[in-house]
Amino acid sequence: MAGITAYGVYLPYYRLKRETIFKAMGWFTPGIAGHAKGEKAIANYDEDSVTMAIAAGMDCFTDISREKINTLYLASTTLPNKERGNASIACGALNLSPNTRVAEFSGCLKSGTTALITALNEPNSELTMISASDCRLGKAGGTQEQLSGDGAVAIAVGNEGVIASLIGYYSLSYDFADYRRMDSDKFTRSWEQRWIRDAGYFKMIPEAINGLLTKCGIQINDITKVIYPPLSIRDHRDLAKRLVLEPDKVQAHLIESIGSTGSAHPLIMLIAALEEAQPGDKILVASFGSGSDALLFQVTEDIKKLKNRNKLKRNLDYKGELENYIKYLSFKGMLAKEMGIRGEEITPTSLSLAWRERNAVLRLVGSKCKACGTPQYPTERLCINPDCGAMDQMEDYSFSDKTGHLFTYTADHLAYSEDPPALYGIVDFEGGGRYWFDLTDCRLESLEVGQPVQMTFRRRYLDEIRSVAGYFWKAMPFKG
Repeated sequence: MAGITAYGVYLPYYRLKRETIFKAMGWFTPGIAGHAKGEKAIANYDEDSVTMAIAAGMDCFTDISREKINTLYLASTTLPNKERGNASIACGALNLSPNTRVAEFSGCLKSGTTALITALNEPNSELTMISASDCRLGKAGGTQEQLSGDGAVAIAVGNEGVIASLIGYYSLSYDFADYRRMDSDKFTRSWEQRWIRDAGYFKMIPEAINGLLTKCGIQINDITKVIYPPLSIRDHRDLAKRLVLEPDKVQAHLIESIGSTGSAHPLIMLIAALEEAQPGDKILVASFGSGSDALLFQVTEDIKKLKNRNKLKRNLDYKGELENYIKYLSFKGMLAKEMGIRGEEITPTSLSLAWRERNAVLRLVGSKCKACGTPQYPTERLCINPDCGAMDQMEDYSFSDKTGHLFTYTADHLAYSEDPPALYGIVDFEGGGRYWFDLTDCRLESLEVGQPVQMTFRRRYLDEIRSVAGYFWKAMPFKG
């Protein structure tokens, strides 16, 4: 039977305390004081929903082989490109086969669970990866700014090595305009919160859950964990009472630690449940947005075979505080600031050159000498090993999933950076290979020669005049 075979999670490094938001904007909207608890995950200036989806997908590869993936689905309400394949970018950066079938799900917050249902209905012989990711933006001082957070999740679906088998699903689709955003909108808009809660949240999620329970012929008391996304902490608690759920059957909402991560959130909560689950547990996950999807899984014995079950915990623990609210506004493009000549000038991207060099740029693929086994990046015809010197004896070699060590690094206070100073370092890869990379998700004082680093796919620049986002790989401290 089809089900979940592996999962990956990605949460950005930065966290913004809600108290910091309130101190900056409470003079204007004092009502947000009630939400000024905990913190939320904030995407770095070089991240978007595509780069985070890729990071979550990379996190899956500890338990599955990328060569077996036939299909990739990307779900998000904040895809950066309107007429460029976001899923195709992810397919390339994940170094999947070019004949991988890709598709994108968007338009509403239940797009993540809809992509999961679609994947579970694929032919059983295929291994499908779905990745849900969001970077939703609320206006300064608003409730959505307080409650929203950034994050991504990846789930592999197949019929071999299933850790949670699908029992059934139930879907509802309504034109319920709770949250909305058109192409011309930078920020998420919403109708009255009470209306969203009473006419939508409190009715649609129970309707989907009860429809699924009836379809599967079981009672809600038979479920080990029930998962549904929060509108707020209070609304999440009140819905549990309406569903007549005991507190220990309700999965923690994660609002206080990361915020609501949009289309990814119910699936991140599902991963949290799987990290604590035992074989035989039944887990129900429901989404909310233009209706609701509800899915029921049963955990299998194979969950014990996962190499790392604590991926969410690792992401929750790896963080750094973003103490400056103005810096947050800058990262999110909400602040017009003086960038100087260096920051304003962007060299036009040669899309034809980017296509020719796609293996090196998008996939971080170099070469490995067939004669002596020496890896090198970028690819060259001549082996770099002075004791070899073989010519035209190269095969592709991926560096994106290799651990490296920082050979040396520097801080540049003159070059333009959204997060100055600009940090660069030379990375020696385990197994061979050396190259220089931008460093991200770290502070200068935390760096030291020899420390382990891992590669992360990031947006290196954004050329808004020509509608081109340039992506490449950066190095970040090893998360373990």
